[in-house]
Amino acid sequence: MACRTARAQRDLLRIVRSPEGEVRLDPAGRTPGRGAYVCRDDACISAATERGLLSRALTSPIPSTIASELRAAVEPTIPGGFLGQE
Repeated sequence: MACRTARAQRDLLRIVRSPEGEVRLDPAGRTPGRGAYVCRDDACISAATERGLLSRALTSPIPSTIASELRAAVEPTIPGGFLGQE
């Protein structure tokens, strides 16, 4: 969305505005409503949230928590807990 790079849909994060007007992250990509996609890149997430691209795409105000939810969805998880534990 923000970088306009063509990618496979499974490589993107989907944000959806439900018919009731609720805006939230859609990890499964199947929630009904108007959707917008963002790359799994911090620069694209920042551009989409700070420059108002998500708000324009979804034609709705975006909650301030969406940026942190997107970043949390992108952060790598380390199996087993902390780095160095095996």
